[in-house]
Amino acid sequence: MRFDVYCDESYPDLFSSANPKGRYMVIGGLWLSTENRGEFKKEIHALRDKHLMGKGEFKWNKVSGSRYSFYTELLDWFMSKGDDLRFRCIVVDNDKIDLVKFHNDDQELGFFKFYYQMIHHWILDFNEYNIFCDYKSLNLKSRYEVLGSCLTNANRFSLIQKVQAVHSHESVLLQLNDVLLGIASAKFNDSVSSGSHKGELIAFIEKKLGRSISPTSNAEKKYNVFKINLQGGW
Repeated sequence: MRFDVYCDESYPDLFSSANPKGRYMVIGGLWLSTENRGEFKKEIHALRDKHLMGKGEFKWNKVSGSRYSFYTELLDWFMSKGDDLRFRCIVVDNDKIDLVKFHNDDQELGFFKFYYQMIHHWILDFNEYNIFCDYKSLNLKSRYEVLGSCLTNANRFSLIQKVQAVHSHESVLLQLNDVLLGIASAKFNDSVSSGSHKGELIAFIEKKLGRSISPTSNAEKKYNVFKINLQGGW
């Protein structure tokens, strides 16, 4: 089968900031079969039209009272797709990062190593993958190409068709990923209050999932959270 993965990150500046606004960097990906891409995009656009969202992007940082019903219906729609539409993220504790020892004192290199970890463990043999990353300005322009090469070398019985940077305003699937990613990031960084609209949205999806947003096993298919252990051991 062919699959698409739409990826983005939250708090990517944690490694380099002297005064970080959070503790955990989160990198997330929305996974779906390429066959479903067109239909899913059409249905999301229909939801946007229903709620008179206009032409702007919908994103986690745009959650508000006036748009709350759109976001709850969007999450309902996401949940209704079962295993045909899945989310996975990696949660990285900035307090335990050693850029000098493990990443050549290169923040960008460290960032892409965690990008690799988020994607690699969900790639299965005998499938093809298109990976779309939300565009970001890079010091080394070949990072996406190198990420694709590393994934190819580690997954000899699957095909990494491409790793491509895409602007989020061009893709409603990237925007959906941003919302799901924002939920995980807000939960781990404790950055929203329970009574706020964002807090209510977190409670809404937790009720749908039947559990809190917290680390899961790799076998969790719908909303997978990989909190990486940077200390080694069991």
